[in-house]
Amino acid sequence: MVADEGSLPPSPKPVPSKELTTRVLSALVMVAAALLTAYWGGWPFALFWLAAGIAIVVEWTDMTGIEPRRLVQAVLGIGLAALTLLFLLDAGLWLFGVVGLGSLAAAAFAVSGAQKRLWAVSSFIYAAPIVLIPPIVRAHPDLGILGLLWMFAVVWATDIAAYFTGRTFGGPKLCPPISPKKTWSGFIGGVVAATLCGLLVAWLGRRYDTGLPLTFTGIAVLSIVSSIASQVGDLGESALKRYCQVKDSSHLIPGHGGVMDRLDGFWAVCLIVALVLLTLGSTV
Repeated sequence: MVADEGSLPPSPKPVPSKELTTRVLSALVMVAAALLTAYWGGWPFALFWLAAGIAIVVEWTDMTGIEPRRLVQAVLGIGLAALTLLFLLDAGLWLFGVVGLGSLAAAAFAVSGAQKRLWAVSSFIYAAPIVLIPPIVRAHPDLGILGLLWMFAVVWATDIAAYFTGRTFGGPKLCPPISPKKTWSGFIGGVVAATLCGLLVAWLGRRYDTGLPLTFTGIAVLSIVSSIASQVGDLGESALKRYCQVKDSSHLIPGHGGVMDRLDGFWAVCLIVALVLLTLGSTV
């Protein structure tokens, strides 16, 4: 006996093939650009992440409705560019502090209202790790390109595995008020995949006579922590978008939304890596 069609659970809405093709092509372009500039290092890599940071400031201030918007975006964009220049010139740490605080003060002065000032300041604080941490990792003698590949592997594996395991297994929702589609199965799948990929990058590095300054156990733990942080970063950006009542941070990337939509997890991993750099006694 065939069950009544109305009693069957609704099937997931298929993703249109054109939309899926656009998403895949956009992803391939972004991955290629990230890997190619990472291989070059130096100023091309620093400028790549500066562009990402400026895009984040623009998206953040657009979403939160800061006025005078273009003035604030210009001030903060110049501040981020100054940070990149200081990095390329190997300037002292105190100069980074002066430029950072000066940019924050200038943006706060340009905006009226305590809440708008907070949004302006937070946009710069959010963008600065994206601008600085990847180039610092690339230039670090103990991390270099292998450290970057580990960061990319952990974030990409988390995103891909969380998406597919969540769709495959479903189950209890991770945080319905913020992101109704995310599930605990996707969360666990992302952590497992990120750990395996993080260990694979470390193993390949040692196989070719290079390596990360951690044991495999340490790398596994750091990969787990970073994967969790990546997913928390994703939820944090989703909460901001809900607050601002927008679906995407922008429409800059075809099929993906904005730069913040793609780098929310990577931003969180940058913070984890910054803590590791401090532990290793790294200086800019």
